[in-house]
Amino acid sequence: MYLIKLVIFISALLVFTPVSEAKKRCKPLLEKLHNIQAMQRNGYSSQRGVSLRAREDKARDKWWQCEQGRGGKNKKKVKKKSKKQSAVYKKNKQMNIPAGTPFKTNNAVVIKSKYQGSKKQAWLKYYQQPAQCNRPKSLAVFASCSEDKQTQRIDFELEYE
Repeated sequence: MYLIKLVIFISALLVFTPVSEAKKRCKPLLEKLHNIQAMQRNGYSSQRGVSLRAREDKARDKWWQCEQGRGGKNKKKVKKKSKKQSAVYKKNKQMNIPAGTPFKTNNAVVIKSKYQGSKKQAWLKYYQQPAQCNRPKSLAVFASCSEDKQTQRIDFELEYE
């Protein structure tokens, strides 16, 4: 009888060793690591890639510490619910303030062009703007467009008179 109890006790020790318990305890951490690696195999942006890489490193460290027995038991943390500030903005709280004029005076702003009337129409027919001047990408292009317009204006005034 004593021999049977001893055999059962030794077999129980072999089955329920700390190593097998550690493997069971570390299994969720390993699954989490595999999930993160699966997310990395899918397409993602560069910012998401940095985030996933950091998460993978952290998960791998936790899993490795658990495997080596350095990490303590996996204690579940109970997060306290905190009152989150509502991200939804209430539309009723916004008050419409009439926009004032951005100028010091309330007088109308009058923009006069160089030419008026028939001379203006003739100028608009005469002036040929280069294609690169529609949206200049650099200051040099803008400067060349301004110079071109000045030379065309001088030629126009000579022809018009």
